Amino acid sequence: MKTPRTLRLPPFYTHGIGSLPRPQVVRDLLARRHEMSPERFQRALDDFVLFAIRLQEQVGLDVVGDGEWRRSQYIREFLSRVGGFERCRRYAHQGETKLTEVVARRMADAGPVFADDARFLAERTQRVTKFALPSPFLIAVRYWHEDHSQGAYPTRQHFLDHLADILAGEAEALVEAGIDIVQIDDPALTYFCDERLLAGESHDERLRRRWDIESELPHALAAINRVADGLRAEVHLHCCHSVYKRRSDVTGGYGPILPRLGGARVDRVNLEFAYPGTGAVGDLALLPAHLDVGMGVVDVRTERPQTVEEVEALAAAGAAVLPAERIALNPDCGFAPDAGEPPTLDEAYEKLRRLVEAARRLRTRFATPAG
Repeated sequence: MKTPRTLRLPPFYTHGIGSLPRPQVVRDLLARRHEMSPERFQRALDDFVLFAIRLQEQVGLDVVGDGEWRRSQYIREFLSRVGGFERCRRYAHQGETKLTEVVARRMADAGPVFADDARFLAERTQRVTKFALPSPFLIAVRYWHEDHSQGAYPTRQHFLDHLADILAGEAEALVEAGIDIVQIDDPALTYFCDERLLAGESHDERLRRRWDIESELPHALAAINRVADGLRAEVHLHCCHSVYKRRSDVTGGYGPILPRLGGARVDRVNLEFAYPGTGAVGDLALLPAHLDVGMGVVDVRTERPQTVEEVEALAAAGAAVLPAERIALNPDCGFAPDAGEPPTLDEAYEKLRRLVEAARRLRTRFATPAG
């Protein structure tokens, strides 16, 4: 639900999607966290997170987060805190052989794990705040495996149901901590948009499976709604095409999924439009009437920053499809969903600066004439 604070946000309000690039000093701190006391680690990380908050305020974002600097990766911190996951599955991804976690034991349900992080953010800025959680469906798709997980969860659906319950409690704790917007990250929904992936082709071995939008999307939405139901905060659903080393894992427009979001009990869907092979602006016509949109108008994959005029033109094309009041502006995705992603903090700052300037121009351009 929209709140008095989020209702005061202007048309074309600006927000990040979640992660900012982590400077090397933050990456080193995260890598060496077990070499110091928890108190010392927390104090040091607090200082850096405060800097990430101030950077977003300085650039002029209307909504700020913590840059996800307490996480080495946007999902993995959650997995490590709830427990039950083992790093034992090998898979091929973009020509590399990697090792990833799978659920091997039942997850602990001992209370929220991100509440303190959220409270730190809410208490240190006067701006509207946002905090992101990984979607139950995304985690279920990536981290349940029949060879490792059946002892803990007989089926992926059992795992999905437990994830939805845990993340619902997590979302409620974020709101209690003072967060204004809870974002549910689900790039897995765009898997249904990629024709090659649906045909069994992917450079990510984890995604080579049967994808059936008719049978799977209803379960994905039910889990998302379980997280969103009853929250006294605005809820965003973020659907991206994934980012790894400036490349996407999937491609395709939003035609297959947007018309199916009529039952999604969220307020806004954050989508990608700036990077080639993602959505076409015309897809916005398929958005159910109860949903607003966060338009991804800043490309986080390509190193070259778009001009302010390019960002403005892309957003204005969206405003030709939907009223300006239904549009917020954001980068396509987080700048560094994993700590090792190549964008620098200076690159992110400059791209966000141009996003804010484009939004300022658009508010003037699309201002409603007085009475």
